[in-house]
Amino acid sequence: MQTQVVHYPTLKTVMAIEEVVRKADVAVSRNQILERLPTKAMRSTLNVALDYLERRGMVLETKNGFVWTFNPSKKLARAEEKGLEV
Repeated sequence: MQTQVVHYPTLKTVMAIEEVVRKADVAVSRNQILERLPTKAMRSTLNVALDYLERRGMVLETKNGFVWTFNPSKKLARAEEKGLEV
């Protein structure tokens, strides 16, 4: 069953969420992200933004919250291309 999105996040909101998760030393929960945002955001908007960031490979959801995983290193990208998948 597909849910209907009430409000899509703006680019400013996505970037703010990205910054909160990137600067966190440990995994941050959805509630912690909402508290640390410079402006208010609806939970449904936060969920859409986090889903987007997760699909893009920038964040990863763990049992403790979200952690930043994006690494734009060209060396890493080449190693992943040449690497052996086990």
